[in-house]
Amino acid sequence: MEIDIAVVGAGFGGLGAAIQLQRAGFTDLLVFDRGDDVGGTWRDNTYPGCACDVPSHLYSFSFAPHPHWSHTYSGQPEIQDYLRDCADRFGVRPKLRLRHELRRADWDARRGRWRLDTSGGEYTARVLICAAGPLSEPALPGIPGLDTFAGTVFHSARWRHDHDLTGRRVAVIGTGASAIQFVPRIQPAVERLTLFQRTPAWIMPRRSRRVTRLEQAAYRHLPGAQRGVRAAIYLVRDAMAVGFLHPTVNRVAARVSLRMLRRQVAEPRLRATLTPRYAMGCKRVLISNDYWPALTRQNVDVVSAGISRIAADGLVTDDGTHHPADTIILGTGFHVTDPPVASRIHGRGGRSLADAWAAGMQAYRGTTVAGFPNLFFLLGPNTGLGHTSVVLMIEAQLRLVVDALRHLRATGATAIEPTAEAQRHWTEWVDRRMRGTVWQAGCASWYLDGNGRNTTVWPGYVTGYRRRLRRFRPADHHTVGGRDRNLERADAV
Repeated sequence: MEIDIAVVGAGFGGLGAAIQLQRAGFTDLLVFDRGDDVGGTWRDNTYPGCACDVPSHLYSFSFAPHPHWSHTYSGQPEIQDYLRDCADRFGVRPKLRLRHELRRADWDARRGRWRLDTSGGEYTARVLICAAGPLSEPALPGIPGLDTFAGTVFHSARWRHDHDLTGRRVAVIGTGASAIQFVPRIQPAVERLTLFQRTPAWIMPRRSRRVTRLEQAAYRHLPGAQRGVRAAIYLVRDAMAVGFLHPTVNRVAARVSLRMLRRQVAEPRLRATLTPRYAMGCKRVLISNDYWPALTRQNVDVVSAGISRIAADGLVTDDGTHHPADTIILGTGFHVTDPPVASRIHGRGGRSLADAWAAGMQAYRGTTVAGFPNLFFLLGPNTGLGHTSVVLMIEAQLRLVVDALRHLRATGATAIEPTAEAQRHWTEWVDRRMRGTVWQAGCASWYLDGNGRNTTVWPGYVTGYRRRLRRFRPADHHTVGGRDRNLERADAV
């Protein structure tokens, strides 16, 4: 089946793309997703307590305000319902191809189209938009013996709701954003909870509250009121980037975090175990009011020794201690710097994106990649954020994508990609901006790839990123057809 535009992923990025492309007159499109519903990350992560750490008014599309948020910070079910509503409200449902996992995509230079092999059939498309998202593929730890464990093992992003944790001995590996949300929820039910912590996290208070009926009525009947609140939150949250760009500023926030830790954890030894020893923001800063208190309960042990192996009935740490368990929950994050989708996408000359990114992910403006015509990424390299909503980044990228497609239409060109020089200059500029930021402070984090380079986070303010993507730059691109034959010669070589 031939289509004009193929979108991979039906989360915020994919749905946003379908909506904005249709609004711009690009209606011949389909959205492919391996799941059975929209939502992406918010469909897959259903663990107890799953919620967003960005205010609701900002963690939503600017063109689709939602006056009915129940809390200032929303939980997973409400966010997924919002995305379902967007799919219905903007007429995207007919464009969805659910249970269609992308298995391979190949650029056909002769035809100027992408050949797509999906679990639901084969398609060709002039344009491929990858909105798979960085938090879509769970990362499993390579601990010896994991496959020999006699009990139940699952990742937090693949929660086993059919597995009752009541009265069980549960081992939790990882202390990231997911674990700090589900640990307080499961702690009261389990017999024993053993938390294996590699590095303690910086945690700030979660200042969430219920949105009053009066506020909801105002947002419903006075749309300008909600836009005003969103604008105010935007300015405050974007200003918070200063602490990441200039690490000394975060010392104030660090004192707030440590004061909360002293108040919530009275026992000196446990408090020392939970005290971070690195610059705040070097790893992801988490928000919670109940995580530390949950770790003080009598049925909880916090283990900071490394795990040497997993036995059939528990975990063995480097000090030789055996920790009994009948259930292991992996809060071990995702493949962020090595996304599996990269091995499935093959550009000019059959080269895979994984090969192109062997030395680290790179993309011009975080959106397009040299050697991969008509391929656009949403939340590509260096577009993640540590201080505010990534939906803002998605919308900035979508404006760029629409402008690029309009350029193709206006010039009669059939394909476009950034020049290697433009991509290199952009990457070098990002790397220079990264110097002196908190992410280069020396701690190991999922922001860094195997070479120690930060390929995930944007080293600046959202306002700056949006400004840099405001205008499509034809001079930074090669095109096929139209006025530029450079790419046709490259394909022929």
